[in-house]
Amino acid sequence: MRSLAPEFVVMLAGITAALHIGKLPPAIPVLQDALGVTLVEAGFLLSLVQLAGMLAGALIGLLADSAGLRRSVLLGLGILMLASLLGSQAQSAAMLLLLRGIEGFGFLLVTLSGPGLIRHLVVAEKLSLRLGWWGCYMGLGTGTALLTGLWVMAKVGWQGWWILMALLSLLMLFWVWRAVPPDQQLHTRQEGPVGGALGRVLGRLKLTLSHPGPWLVAMIFATYSGQWLSVIGFLPSIYSEAGISAGLVGPLTALAAVVNIIGNVLSGRLLHVGVGARQLLYGGFAVMAMTTWFAFSALTADFPWLRYLAVLLFSAIGGMVPGALFSLAVRLAPDSSVVSTCVGWMLQWSAFGQFVAPPAIAWLAAQAGGWHWTWMATGAMSLLGVVLVTRVSRLPGFAAAH
Repeated sequence: MRSLAPEFVVMLAGITAALHIGKLPPAIPVLQDALGVTLVEAGFLLSLVQLAGMLAGALIGLLADSAGLRRSVLLGLGILMLASLLGSQAQSAAMLLLLRGIEGFGFLLVTLSGPGLIRHLVVAEKLSLRLGWWGCYMGLGTGTALLTGLWVMAKVGWQGWWILMALLSLLMLFWVWRAVPPDQQLHTRQEGPVGGALGRVLGRLKLTLSHPGPWLVAMIFATYSGQWLSVIGFLPSIYSEAGISAGLVGPLTALAAVVNIIGNVLSGRLLHVGVGARQLLYGGFAVMAMTTWFAFSALTADFPWLRYLAVLLFSAIGGMVPGALFSLAVRLAPDSSVVSTCVGWMLQWSAFGQFVAPPAIAWLAAQAGGWHWTWMATGAMSLLGVVLVTRVSRLPGFAAAH
């Protein structure tokens, strides 16, 4: 375990946290049979993880900045472990809902602290490359869970699936504890909020939100995450309506989620060799707009595999957007003491986009009598993203953030 560089151990912690996001979708039919979970309750189980981020992402990031980044990752993994272990013993949907909300808090502690911790672990020349890898955590974690969940539950049931996630989190907690240097050695703990004056807490939050960079990066992330989750999240429904067998729907959706890591890694490498973040963001949004047209336009209705290829390109090339934004969020932070706060603000807006866009696109599909106008909604979000990228690229500190 100790042979792996500590920044990669932090990345694995992010993937482990994302496994808890992806463990639920394949379990929903099983939970409906075992616990009588209704479709509405299932929807809340899916969204409650995002609720914590939408309401308090910046504040949780502030807590991580203050308490120490390594300590926050360890705490987040511990919360995920305990909540998943207790969830395996749940006898009602209400208990699962409560524990799902707690898991959201643990997930945020890990994913908000990760980028700042990586910043302290690597030299500046490798930061963009490593943050590109970090951006893979969501696609790889959720995709792995989507791909393996049904198979595991067929062997050990949904309770065993929850226990397995708890054990993986415990293993990851121990690995981070052994491999990542303490906060005191990395100087990641900041003076102030924990046990300090409320004024210092508000001062750090004010420092973050008084600069336009964190706002613009956060809003750009919302335009990306909203359309990505809408397309990937509705794929099972879209393909089922199209007559694709249930045995294929899961793997097809999982692959569409996993290929998102291609863009994340690619963006890190391109930033590392000097390609500008603006070009990567423009390119990512342009491809997302074009591929959703191919994926949903009525003109391609007779070419299902062309549509699926478009979805793969949408997710893969679109992955350059979060890869570039994680790098910008870290570098455009007004001070090194508020990196996790800035990432938290960005993920707070990301959660907002994921909360608002899917219902809006579902409403559009219901009004249109099908999914053939979806590309207009996603295209509008991509266009808004481009406008915001143009705005952020004019900030005085943008050039220095490369």
